[in-house]
Amino acid sequence: MAPLATAAILGLWLAVFPQASSAVHDIDGHAWTPLSPAAGEINLLIFVSADCPISARYSPEIDRIVRDYGARGVHAWLIYADPQIAPAAVRSNLKEFHPSIAIPAVIDSGFRLTTAVDVNVTPEVAVYVSSGRVYRGRIDDVNDAIGQSRRAAAHHDLRDALDAVLAGRPVPTPETKAIGCFIERTIK
Repeated sequence: MAPLATAAILGLWLAVFPQASSAVHDIDGHAWTPLSPAAGEINLLIFVSADCPISARYSPEIDRIVRDYGARGVHAWLIYADPQIAPAAVRSNLKEFHPSIAIPAVIDSGFRLTTAVDVNVTPEVAVYVSSGRVYRGRIDDVNDAIGQSRRAAAHHDLRDALDAVLAGRPVPTPETKAIGCFIERTIK
């Protein structure tokens, strides 16, 4: 009976304090709760893969967004949706593709964040405020489909979502379809 009571208490505690169950650690060991921002905070989760050429091509735009919106108070994380990647490989990827920004990088080794956010490809992004997720999807519409891209984006969906949240308005399109490299959710 004691294990059942302990499980019930733990379940109640997690229901009252859900951010405790969503804590993750970056590659430097710092703990974060990106799915549970405090009131007034905006969290941006950017799901990437070191092996995805589409993630690599988006690196300059990701860096611009992190820089532009970080200055406006948006907290950002790079989430590596790859349980096999080592911290040294993430550091190498950051140095090669994101040298101009300082951003916490999380290896989503158990796909906890990937599953919680319902992300399927990289790059894919999600924006969270204290009341929950307000946007999930593509960064912009440069990619129409795998192998088909435009010279320039016609719609800047992530920027539009962040601008709306910062202005206190509802996000005009809270979900879009991201085009990218499929996330294989198998743990070896």
